[in-house]
Amino acid sequence: MKKILALLLMVLTLSACTHDEAPSPFVKVVDGHFERAGKPYYYVGTNFWYGAILGSEGQGGNRERLCQELDYMKKMGIDNLRILVGSDGERGITTKVEPTLQVSPGVYNDTILAGLDFLLQEMGKRDMVAVLYLNNSWEWSGGYGFYLEHAGAGKAPRPNEDGYPAYMKFVEQYASNTKAHELFYDYVRFILQRTNRYTGVKYIDDPAIMSWQIGNEPRAFSKEALPAFEKWLAEASALIRSLDPNHLISIGSEGSWGCENDYAAYERICADANVDYCNIHLWPYNWSWARPDHLIDDLQASCDSTRNYIDRHLTICDRLNKPLVMEEFGYPRDGFKFTKDIPTQGRDGFYKFVFSLVGDNAESGGHFAGCNFWGWGGFANPAHEQWQVGDDYTGDPAQEAQGLNSVFATDSTTLQIIKAEVDRMAALRK
Repeated sequence: MKKILALLLMVLTLSACTHDEAPSPFVKVVDGHFERAGKPYYYVGTNFWYGAILGSEGQGGNRERLCQELDYMKKMGIDNLRILVGSDGERGITTKVEPTLQVSPGVYNDTILAGLDFLLQEMGKRDMVAVLYLNNSWEWSGGYGFYLEHAGAGKAPRPNEDGYPAYMKFVEQYASNTKAHELFYDYVRFILQRTNRYTGVKYIDDPAIMSWQIGNEPRAFSKEALPAFEKWLAEASALIRSLDPNHLISIGSEGSWGCENDYAAYERICADANVDYCNIHLWPYNWSWARPDHLIDDLQASCDSTRNYIDRHLTICDRLNKPLVMEEFGYPRDGFKFTKDIPTQGRDGFYKFVFSLVGDNAESGGHFAGCNFWGWGGFANPAHEQWQVGDDYTGDPAQEAQGLNSVFATDSTTLQIIKAEVDRMAALRK
């Protein structure tokens, strides 16, 4: 009898342990690496910034196209999408994404909120995860300039009218403007405390979200502003952690390029206990590594510079024992032309090189865990080189030429490269 009781106790104990150790439905960082459902998580994903707009039933909404795009990406094995929560400010401004979510501080466009809810529901159905960014240092979705204007700093210059130097000088104020920060924090509280109207699931409990990201390419915009910039990022990440214990937190940084080329500042930012993993972005054309009229000739030099940039940041990740994701990178179509019929030989070569580095040395602890190419154009048919209201959304925001960096469903050679690398990631997840 005692033996039977002992066996029963052992079975119950093992059952309880098994229950306690059930894999988390959320993407986690375990010993410096991503895990999803208890297994390694390496990925080749994409940027799908307009997903919430497409999911709405108002201006710009197209739920049929949204589901078509998600089905196509899922069929390819792409399950990680980096998405803008919503843009801020006025409509009707050239080079600005619309419709906006936050019309003025605390005043929200409910159709975009519904679009975000619908998007997350549909991603959950397909076992996809979203990296959701909440702010933007650039003009195309509001962000820094929007908060500064409403904090009393004056009208933000528009880069397409006043030039980027004027814009960057203005938004340099953001790093130390506490009123602008408070307006942003109110927005963070509103979004993170939301419940999805379609699923009834609180955002903080939704496994379809992988990470909250403070912003898209947050920058200090001067070396003098770096201390205040670091302080703001620490405050923002602490606020997000206090509201949501389940999801990962990331910065959205370009890396040293977004820290005034100060690698020490980047390391201090990423060392924060509330920051779960590190980000970098990389743009060979924008950073003058590849000339518009020599994109194929400059491919090897771009790859060499890319490898050096990634390696310098991986050294930091090794010290911090945190994963690295290159969540933005792109390469223009050949000849620096933008229509869908233009070949992508240069882009294909660059993508293939970047993808080959993800998961490199995974068995021996390599920290380069994922990437999101910029960006998904899918089934869009651009009507104009400069985006206009009513045009299809592409991977290129309104301030950029439509087709500049987009990957369309017709880009067969690029898609073949992506599919091969997605399949390789699937093997690394086992």
